[in-house]
Formats: sequence, C-alpha cells, structure tokens
Amino acid sequence: MSGGGRALLVVGDVITDVVARYRTPLAHGTDTAAEIHTMPGGAGANAACWAARAGCADVRLLARVGADAHDWHGERLRRAGVRARLVRDERRPTGTVICLVDAAAERTLLTDSGAALCLTPADWSPSLLDGVGRLHLSGYLFFADTSRRLAAAAMESASERGVPVSVDPASAGFIEEWGVHRFLTAVEGAETLLPNADEARLLTGRSDPAVAAAELSRRVPLAVVTLGAAGALVARAGAVTARLPPVPARAVDSTGAGDAFTGTYLAALLAGASPAAAAAEGCRAGAHAVTLPGGRPQG
Repeated sequence: MSGGGRALLVVGDVITDVVARYRTPLAHGTDTAAEIHTMPGGAGANAACWAARAGCADVRLLARVGADAHDWHGERLRRAGVRARLVRDERRPTGTVICLVDAAAERTLLTDSGAALCLTPADWSPSLLDGVGRLHLSGYLFFADTSRRLAAAAMESASERGVPVSVDPASAGFIEEWGVHRFLTAVEGAETLLPNADEARLLTGRSDPAVAAAELSRRVPLAVVTLGAAGALVARAGAVTARLPPVPARAVDSTGAGDAFTGTYLAALLAGASPAAAAAEGCRAGAHAVTLPGGRPQG
C-alpha cells in the first residue's frame, strides 16, 4: 500500500566514507598496508541511490551535511538521480565513517555522525510528502534527540496522509547502547522494519533469524530480515511468509549491501511488486553491491 504518490522520500544520513581495504591482520601499534578511498556514503543516501538505480523515477532525500562537503555530496546525489534537500550546517562538519574492510569483505565501522544526526523538527515540513508513496527513515535518526524528534514528526505526517513508513534499524551497536525497548517504542506506527539478522536477534532476543522475523512482524505489519550471503526473510502477522535464496557473488566489500537491498526493495514495492518479489530484487542488488567498493552503485 502507499499514499497514492509514486515518489520515494528517504530521510536519513549523508556521510563521507573513508574506506580502508586491508588483506593482512591489523598490526596493533604499527602500520598495516591498505587501499584507502574517500567516497560518498550514509545509509539513507545509499538507499536513495540504489532506489534510483532500480528504476524509481522520483527519489527524494532529506539530510543534513556540513558546509565543508555540502556541494560535493549534492553533486554526487544529483548524478545518481536523487533529488536531495541537503540542510547546510555551518557549525558541524559532515559526518564521517571509517570503514575497515578485511580480506573476507566484512566491514567494521568507526562512526562520527557530525551533522547527520542534527536534523531538527524545523527541517521537516508535511509538504515534503507531496506526491510521495513511501517514506523511509534511516534508523540512525533515532539515536540522537534532535533527529529522533524529526523522525517522530515525519512519521506523524505520514500517518495523517496514509503514507506507509519503513525503518532500517541501522546499527545493532547503537540500538544496544540506547535500549531495545526505547527503539521499538520509537518506531511504533511503521509499516515495515528492515533489519539485518544481528539487529533482528537483538530486537527480539531470539537467536534464530526466522523466529526473530516472525516475532517482529507481530509488532509491525511487515518484517523483512536480510541474512547477508544467506538471502532474506519476509514475515507478516507472526509468521514467515517467504524465504528468499541467496544470490551468489564474489564479495569485495560488504559496505552498503543492506542499503542496496533496502533501496531496491522499496523501489520494487512502489512499482507494484509484492513484498516477496521486492525482497528477491533486493537480494540481487545486495549481491551486486558486495562486488563493488563502497556503498553506492557505480556508473
């Protein structure tokens, strides 16, 4: 279901990623050889770019960035086909994430959110939902007071207009620090949760991702749990309704694979696909994403 529009609005984070790929164990206290690249990133921005790549003709993004990289990020989002409303922050720098990618393509993140989580309710307007069929919120918004208030305002506006809301929980570490109950309370009213397996386990206390997905779908109408190289699960009304098989891929960098799934999944829903069919599209996009460096589609 959607609010009648065809656009996707993503509210989330725009981040500068410093991606360091290394092939030998990190040598504590000294040097480790690595390939290092600076790239545009952020879970919200990445998902928006993947949605545009998947064929959504009207992808919009609301985010906050520092003046230091405002124009650089804006230009790259325009090239990706995203209509970005980037609030310029003159006091805080753009958020930065150091992505440490090991030989198995697994990434570890060091995160300085900077301006990203400084979106305020004053940055929101219900008119941002004009023509919007789905609203997607990056879970990072819920981990700071000001951006959490903005997320609540956006969800309220979407509810009033009948626009379904999806939330990517974003970070098991940040959820654990803030509190599972607080997070689940904050996202009440969302139509869909899109956690990975670790986030689903944390949110439910269930070790089996399928059991966790089913339990989450008792809290929200739809839970879609990504399993990395094992595919994905779709659950509704307390039961797993679809198990999507993995798509083989030679992984180079897992950064942004979940964002690729999310953006492609949402684009497919807006195009009329069922949740199971949309999740299958998301799995294909995630498999493609891990073959690329960084968190965004290329070309």
